[in-house]
Amino acid sequence: MFYLLFLPLFFLVMYFYFQVADHYNIVDRPNERSSHTVLTIRGGGVIYLFAALVALVMHPAYWMFISGLFIIGVISFIDDRITLSSKLRILFHLIAVTLSLWSANVFNAYPWWVIPLLYILMIGIINAYNFMDGINGITGLYSLVLLFGVQFVNYRVVSFVNPDLIWLPILASLVFLFFILEEARCFAGDVGSVSIAFWIVTLLIILILKAADYRYILFLAVYGVDAVLTIIHRLYLRQNIFEAHRLHFYQLLANEQKIPHLLVSLMYAVVQLTVIAIVVFLKIDVFILSAIILIPLVAIYLIFKPILMK
Repeated sequence: MFYLLFLPLFFLVMYFYFQVADHYNIVDRPNERSSHTVLTIRGGGVIYLFAALVALVMHPAYWMFISGLFIIGVISFIDDRITLSSKLRILFHLIAVTLSLWSANVFNAYPWWVIPLLYILMIGIINAYNFMDGINGITGLYSLVLLFGVQFVNYRVVSFVNPDLIWLPILASLVFLFFILEEARCFAGDVGSVSIAFWIVTLLIILILKAADYRYILFLAVYGVDAVLTIIHRLYLRQNIFEAHRLHFYQLLANEQKIPHLLVSLMYAVVQLTVIAIVVFLKIDVFILSAIILIPLVAIYLIFKPILMK
């Protein structure tokens, strides 16, 4: 109940941001590649930065991780407003990821040759999470499911982080979702999807190290399958994978099949929730577990995507 006291404060922050965004014309204009058709306020994901600020005040010991979150969140917010060069973005991403890995004590946990792979993996996951933020509600609902799953593990399986570090982004996700449930009043923007991705990936890294169990990477399985297979598909089509597109599985459901955005977002969240339950309660070898989860997801993608594209 204590955490509910933050809800009015989070709502006030969102309302204040709406006023600022309206004044400075921080909006998303639809184009032929968009999944929306009306002008919408962009950058509603700043609520995650405010949640991080609250976390810093409550738990200054986590200053390194939160500093990384602010670095990657602020540069993403700027990129939402003015397109920055990819070299500048990657520089700030590298700094933020360094702070995240340092805070998780990764540099002492793995041999030196593993570290570059972790940089590539973490930056790749963060950007894939950002690419998956393309329809109403998908980032908020998917993140909410992930965070509740991580919190369940934190309470019932292995305690790996102060619960506040999970409750606060949960509250931020709930407040963000409030403003988009019926009609999207705002989009998360890069600042939202990148910030919450950074937050979640850092939590998962800490959890994996604490539990000494790699199964928890499967908490990202649904997004991972869609993102990776779509990148492979676009490379096959010789497209620039960094340009906007509408070839993700969820985009085909929402745009080509005209399934309501929130329903598609809910489908993704429910499937990921099912995966999380399997990961948590099915105590088997991680490789067998991965096969049980990933093979059906990959099969669904490969079988149904050509049908959806017709």
